[in-house]
Amino acid sequence: MKYNRHMMTNYRTTPKNQIYHRIEIGGIASKAELLDSSGLTSSTLSRLLDEMLEQRLLTVSGRGQSSGGRKPILYSLNASYGYMFGLEISRFYSALGLFDMQMNPMSFTRWRMDEAMTPPVFAAHVAATIRTLLKDHQLEASQVLGIGIGAVGPLDREAGRILKPLHYPAPGWHDLPICTLIGEHCGLPAYLDNGANTALLGERWAMRRAQPQHMLYVHAGVGLRSAMMSHGQLVHGSIDREGAIGQMIIQLGGPRLQESGNYGALEAFASIQALEKQARLQARMGRSHLTSAYLVGPDEITFDLLMRALAQEDAAVRELFLQAAACFGIGLANLINIFHPEQVILGGTLVNAWEPFYTSSIETAIHNTYHYPDYRPSFSKGELREDAVATGAALMVRELALH
Repeated sequence: MKYNRHMMTNYRTTPKNQIYHRIEIGGIASKAELLDSSGLTSSTLSRLLDEMLEQRLLTVSGRGQSSGGRKPILYSLNASYGYMFGLEISRFYSALGLFDMQMNPMSFTRWRMDEAMTPPVFAAHVAATIRTLLKDHQLEASQVLGIGIGAVGPLDREAGRILKPLHYPAPGWHDLPICTLIGEHCGLPAYLDNGANTALLGERWAMRRAQPQHMLYVHAGVGLRSAMMSHGQLVHGSIDREGAIGQMIIQLGGPRLQESGNYGALEAFASIQALEKQARLQARMGRSHLTSAYLVGPDEITFDLLMRALAQEDAAVRELFLQAAACFGIGLANLINIFHPEQVILGGTLVNAWEPFYTSSIETAIHNTYHYPDYRPSFSKGELREDAVATGAALMVRELALH
């Protein structure tokens, strides 16, 4: 199969991948079960099953219980048809996972992104890690279908480039042809999407038995990122701006976080940077005891220090986080009122750092959701959590293989 490294991650559903995903939901399936769910004729289904067995996409897993005649053949996914790597590229850490066709995580590794992790160093590290993992699992590179990349945006997905990301500790990440760089170092085709999208792909796969169709993913960390899914398909705009949620205006004439950002934007109230900025401002104005309690200057107040203060049940810092949670909840409510998802998944360092931030933001979102309680979206931190981005990136490669 020829791979186009810039292929999109939304696909038309074909009978073949319908069959594949239906078997995946149950683990195994008989022809009768597939007939009920596929809407195909018996002859067409038989032909497709024979093709998928010949291609080694499927394998026979024995026979089921008889209802009077011959025992039905049971089909399952062939885990060893091929293997995929999922790569997460983030500001603070990156992760690489190796998966089989059943999406079993065979290996997972993480590393810090520091000032030395320039793109060439990063690519060399990824390539060396891939060689080690293949050797550990006694696999050849020819068995690998590709590398999916979920990265902090903004991106040009079609060109396989990271454009102008903020806050990377190392230089060189602007206007970077990441697919070409990773592909050349690793000798494998590479495919790119933003990390919020791949996280949502991963989380939907983890919820595949419930088959949610309309989903919202929001990541709160250094910045804010989001992704949406409608009818089981990612929603892509004409340009890739996963961080656009951070520019949602929630206070007319309010502060702004970045010089290029909107005044009164959500990111200025509900992000790690916003919390640090507000805590430092309070310290400079003499309205904070953090400098004396921890013997630091105002500019040395970091998120880690705020977390230490929270652990000590500092009332002022607690209030700072709860105010951020209320603002985050307003932003969530705005998205929910527009999109009406079934599932809302929240992730990121800020969401996971302190449980009251998570619960308080949900309470605010629900309180401001139109049509509530008749309309009740479900909230969670997801099934995969920190593994979601890399898992979804690997899924992206698998979907290409099925087309």
